[in-house]
Amino acid sequence: MRSPFPASYLPSLLTLMNMLCGYASLIMSGAGSLEVAGWLIIIAACLDGADGFVARLTRSESQFGGQLDSLADLVSFGIAPSYLAYAFGFEGLGIAGVLLSFLIVLGAALRLARFNIGDAGSSTGAFIGLPSPAAAVTLASFVIWMLHEPGLFSGTSPLVMLSLLCIMLAVLMQSRITYGTLPRFSRASLTLPPLSSVLWVAVVFCLVICQAKAFFLFMLLYILQGVFNSLRLLVRETVL
Repeated sequence: MRSPFPASYLPSLLTLMNMLCGYASLIMSGAGSLEVAGWLIIIAACLDGADGFVARLTRSESQFGGQLDSLADLVSFGIAPSYLAYAFGFEGLGIAGVLLSFLIVLGAALRLARFNIGDAGSSTGAFIGLPSPAAAVTLASFVIWMLHEPGLFSGTSPLVMLSLLCIMLAVLMQSRITYGTLPRFSRASLTLPPLSSVLWVAVVFCLVICQAKAFFLFMLLYILQGVFNSLRLLVRETVL
């Protein structure tokens, strides 16, 4: 008997859950629940990684799934984080706040368009330009962190830091800097050696305990690693 819900539907279901989280984040930002909105973006990023894993596991990757994934990503990693930044404080900056927050939507839309035509990814699993989920998680975790520790940057307004962050993320999404894929589940990861398993547990433990701060610092290291590697390759090519 044919299953009423084939396994091949699971990736698309996870993608729709990703989109739902992005939409719910918009509602929460509008209602003033900014921390919830930020966590919904982070959850959406986890679902974005899960749908690809399930698609590979069930051998159900398709062009339809890829297009649906891009639409969900624009909602969850473009529009939702932009509105989160706007609701966090850009709203009081008038047209400047609108333009600053729009940078994330613009960056994500152009980044996804490049990815869809094959100009932002490669067969080796590397990405050209900062992936939009990474940019969204960086912004969302920063906002949550600032909600808990608004006086962290003494003498500097959190809005100034957020403005610089939005500009940086938008530029990096359009850059030619090469980024590796973020750690993700695969069939190989199901049979990790003991030491690697312990390290994975330690990373997850730190993310759970330190929460938004750990997410932000982890993403910042990921961003800087890409910049450093690109600079190193540029210097090597110049010398040679």
